[in-house]
Amino acid sequence: MSARSKARKRALDVLYASDMRGESPNEALNRAIADGDAPTNAYTVTLVRGVVEHQQRIDELLRSHSEGWTLERMPAVDRNVLRLGVYELLYADDVPDGVAVSEAMALVRELSTDESPQFVNGILGTLMRTKDDLPE
Repeated sequence: MSARSKARKRALDVLYASDMRGESPNEALNRAIADGDAPTNAYTVTLVRGVVEHQQRIDELLRSHSEGWTLERMPAVDRNVLRLGVYELLYADDVPDGVAVSEAMALVRELSTDESPQFVNGILGTLMRTKDDLPE
């Protein structure tokens, strides 16, 4: 597993934990750092802080592209993998679109339900194909 793949997994852990505890991802990240459990890869921090910075827009896009599902109804793993994937698709210029999607797919295959890969791939694939036409 590459260093960036591990960083994505760790970022997902932080986002998931914050979701389950009802705290902000920044609080979860700061708590992990204070507890001596700081991420060893700076890309983890970049991902968590990037999702937080753009979460309103990311969640808006997820709501509009997830037919029949609200964010609240999605499994927490899927919701947070999608947030990471959308962040990388739209805001991480050094990550090729295909890598952002395939890394998200790897996370949901490993950590979520049998239906999750198809669901996540559908949303991220649509956003990847239409990202240049998305309203600001």
